[in-house]
Amino acid sequence: MGAEDSPGASDEQVLQRAAGESRTLLTLDKDFGELVFRQGQPAAPGVVLVRIEAESPEEIASIVSAALKTAGGFRGHFAVVTRNRIRMTPLPRRG
Repeated sequence: MGAEDSPGASDEQVLQRAAGESRTLLTLDKDFGELVFRQGQPAAPGVVLVRIEAESPEEIASIVSAALKTAGGFRGHFAVVTRNRIRMTPLPRRG
């Protein structure tokens, strides 16, 4: 889900849909960290915040793909991916 198939969806709606569909959320928007950790919104199985200034979407895809291979998966984590680093923080447990 993204701006292409749900224009105008709030960040909360995007997060809820990702969780409902058991999808890892890939985003450039750091507001999702606030929603998950400070506001206690239900988290998707994983959230990946990409903090890269890239020349193209393909460059971002390449970096995230390499990060996925290095990290072995993002499930259960809020990951921040930069060009040189992957920082993974366990998602809060709910329930």
